This record gives sequence, structure tokens and C-alpha cells, in this order.
Amino acid sequence: GLNQLYQPNDLVIDRKTDSLIICDRGNRRVVRWSRRSGTTQGEILIGNIACYGLAMDEQRYLYVPDYGKHEVRRYKFGENIGTLVAGGNGQGVGLNQLN
Repeated sequence: GLNQLYQPNDLVIDRKTDSLIICDRGNRRVVRWSRRSGTTQGEILIGNIACYGLAMDEQRYLYVPDYGKHEVRRYKFGENIGTLVAGGNGQGVGLNQLN
């Protein structure tokens, strides 16, 4: 459920919304949890992703590597597909691949 995490492995703080953005690796999703008191569950930002790490830039774009697809995507809040920024051409050592 949205009130549980399974193998979370990274998080970033979104200061604008005072929330935690969490890579919930075991549940294959990225979730947002408010840091306000009384919050008992999160909301799914990105589903069905083998995430392993997170980064957020100054414009609040979220960068998420998907180790299952060997790619990194950039997401705006509200987007669930994202824009490919690295990899995406299968596993390998080529300049357009991630391993």
C-alpha cells in the first residue's frame, strides 16, 4: 500500500512542497511523502520503474535512473513518462548505452 515502503534506496527533499521524494525500489515506484505532521501515506509520482537513485535540479526536474531499462529519464512534476536523457539503447558499453 501507499503507507509502506519496500527497499527504499534514495530520497531527495522538495523544499517547495516540504515533502520527501523517495525511490521505493522494492515496489518499483517513486513516491512523494509530505513532511507535515499527520501524514501516513505517500502518493505515486512514477510507477513501474526499476529506480535506483534520484536527483533534482534547481528547476525541480526529477532525474531517475531505471536499471531495468538501462536509461535515465527527466520528469516534470505531473509527468509519468519523462524525457530520455541518457541511455535507452539497451545494456552495453557504447556511448549511447548504460550498463
